[in-house]
Amino acid sequence: MKTAILHLIIILSSANSAKAQITYWTDILNNGFKQATIVQPTDYEGSVTCTIIQKLAPVKTKKAVLYVHGFNDYFFQEEMADRFIKEGYNFYAVDLRKYGRSWLANQKMNNVRDLSEYFADIDTVLSIIKSEGSEKILLSGHSLGGLTASLYANERKGKEQFDAIFLNSPYFDLKINSLVKKTAIPLIVKRAENHPQTFIDLEISPLYGESLHKTAHGEWTYNLSWKPINVPPVNYGWIRAVHNGLEKLSQGLQINKPVLILHATKSINEKKWSDMLFTGDAVLNVEAIATQAKNIEGQFSTQAVPDGMHDLILSKKPVRDDVYLTLFSWLKRNLK
Repeated sequence: MKTAILHLIIILSSANSAKAQITYWTDILNNGFKQATIVQPTDYEGSVTCTIIQKLAPVKTKKAVLYVHGFNDYFFQEEMADRFIKEGYNFYAVDLRKYGRSWLANQKMNNVRDLSEYFADIDTVLSIIKSEGSEKILLSGHSLGGLTASLYANERKGKEQFDAIFLNSPYFDLKINSLVKKTAIPLIVKRAENHPQTFIDLEISPLYGESLHKTAHGEWTYNLSWKPINVPPVNYGWIRAVHNGLEKLSQGLQINKPVLILHATKSINEKKWSDMLFTGDAVLNVEAIATQAKNIEGQFSTQAVPDGMHDLILSKKPVRDDVYLTLFSWLKRNLK
């Protein structure tokens, strides 16, 4: 599969080359979705790619959204794309380097040593979206993609290629025991400087994955090789990258564009399966999200979603309908 894809890669030597003509082919989702693979400069593991996924609105529009997925994730949310298209947006997503469609055999899946590594992928895809005619762009990030998008917006202030930001349950805190956070994390971060590849199992409960996938208790179908129910171990380098990103957030981020932050009303800590998993965030501490959001300097709005799950747009239908109502009402006011 990967060999076949690599034969189709359009090589872009840098983000600036994104304006060059690229060639799309049918995406794995079919249904009007197309994709193109973009080669980025090599890194500490060797070859690096990211993938742009596109589905255009049937009526010509100057508005677009770029969706950035979270950890242990990739883009598969067709319903979300179609909701944006119905509202007059061209839909784009990016599978970041070492995730989903962009994962290569020489890489550890999800591997990262600094969240800024993803900035080149976002830059490149935003440049492509601009070159294809969209003038007003929403940057949308879920979970770790939400933290990454926030750090990216702070880094690109004054040079933004986007006009508004939507954060869906952004990864604004490590949901671990406070004692572990104060004692073990600093030691891991220090050791990561020389031993970034040392593995650590975060022992993330599989219950959230079970609440999503059709083979368990959920309503969604996706590739379990790219988004496994049992989250694979990470390494010290990943812990350091996320820790440092959260430290930057705690010190304050300046974002010059309107920001909407939505999260569940409560966190869920079930130890065995229960339908309670459908009524809250089983991954993050929602109180920490609300608190950390206050470290964003700029025009931002935060709202809790009753019965929202971690990925709000994968919640039960009445909940996600409310999420879309809130989001598109906000966009009508802030992305004109």
